[in-house]
Amino acid sequence: MTSKTYRQTLNEWRQERDKTIRQENGWLSLAGLYWLKLGKNQFGSDLKCEVQLPARVPAVVGYLEYNGKSVSLRTIDGHKVYVNDKHTDFAILQPDISENPSFIKLEDVCLVVIQRGNRLGVRMWDNQREERRSFPARAWYDIDEQYRIPATFTPYERPKMAYFPDITGEKSEFPVEGYLSFEFGGNHYQLDINKEDDGTLFIRFWDPTSKDETYPTGRYLIADVEADGKIFIDFNRSYSPPCAFTDFATCVFAPEQNHLDFRVQAGELYNKP
Repeated sequence: MTSKTYRQTLNEWRQERDKTIRQENGWLSLAGLYWLKLGKNQFGSDLKCEVQLPARVPAVVGYLEYNGKSVSLRTIDGHKVYVNDKHTDFAILQPDISENPSFIKLEDVCLVVIQRGNRLGVRMWDNQREERRSFPARAWYDIDEQYRIPATFTPYERPKMAYFPDITGEKSEFPVEGYLSFEFGGNHYQLDINKEDDGTLFIRFWDPTSKDETYPTGRYLIADVEADGKIFIDFNRSYSPPCAFTDFATCVFAPEQNHLDFRVQAGELYNKP
């Protein structure tokens, strides 16, 4: 890999990251998060609705009924919505963690039930949201190839469960399949990883730049695994979690064991809104 090709590829990746948050139903379209109470939760533009939709939507479209285990949708007054592109006035809703989540669409608004631990809520995207156009472009450190570091993956004998802090103040439990170890500045480090369904090695980490230059609770990173099996931790590709762009994301952050003691001056900077 030549330096020129590496830089070109990385700059194209960064440009694509900026486009992604602005696309339809992207993070900058996210406009609401409502935790459901037991029983009926009305949704519509009326200020009394538990799930508050934009003013262009009818005052009360219907309600979401939460029985403690599942959520059903019922519209009223002849209103209909689309659930997974099917026009309907009733549906049993599948949450975002299921294989086939139920996406509710009306006007230019999209809703989905989210499950976080024992809580269920509703996430809302408003694709007419001004932030899709006005939010500043994502900012990055200059590319520094010393931060593309060879690493070794060591799987645990069996995945261990670990607790990761999240934006709500709770801790979410995830399986940790192993760790990546690497050398930097003459010191040895290791980072626990979560192995995604597609096999990627996903890292949540924190470093001291979070005190003043990068997102306060840390950043995300996917390890580079090359065709020959070589692995690199490329901090130039580290990026801010969705919570850097919206107040309505439910981000999970780096566990204590993934806190680094050196400043990683590479990857995404934090543009405070």
